[in-house]
Amino acid sequence: MANAATQGEAPIELVPYDPSWPARFEQERRRLEQVLGPWLAGPIEHIGSTAIAGMPGKPIIDIMVPIGDLDAARPAIAAVEGAGYVHYPYRADVMHWFCKPSAARRTHHLHLVPHASPLWRERLAFRDRLRADRALAAEYAALKIALARRFRHDREAYTDAKGPFVVRVLALARDRDADSVRAPGSGSAIGNGAPR
Repeated sequence: MANAATQGEAPIELVPYDPSWPARFEQERRRLEQVLGPWLAGPIEHIGSTAIAGMPGKPIIDIMVPIGDLDAARPAIAAVEGAGYVHYPYRADVMHWFCKPSAARRTHHLHLVPHASPLWRERLAFRDRLRADRALAAEYAALKIALARRFRHDREAYTDAKGPFVVRVLALARDRDADSVRAPGSGSAIGNGAPR
């Protein structure tokens, strides 16, 4: 999606962390489990800023659903649309992407992502690293606030500008996982089971 001003999309507006966000995720997760049961390949995950305690963010619940593969899950698109979501062919090579109730007023983003794909692993690794490191989370919060001011009407530029920080956090997550693999007595070639 190019520029929000030309796409009729809502501007980027960050709000302080809302403690109700996890409950809102849980409510939608239960609903989506019913709608997407035939395509689920694992547990539905809460991702994005609303999944990180204390993190300011857009008041949009980001939900990632594990599917087997994109082609097999194409019939899920109609099921999700029937649940009030709008489908967009955004990054269609790696996921099926939806927002609810519309691009102009968003309460939820839904990402149907092949389970254990690089995108799946990276999103969980990023979330988990920020949950575990308060200083890193604070740095991300400050970056998001600055970028939201700069790119208020350009979601793509806002997302792209966060890229170098995301790459750095994912490298830290990989290093942590590598350290746990090398640790004596780790008992597993993949360390503590955290996503890479």
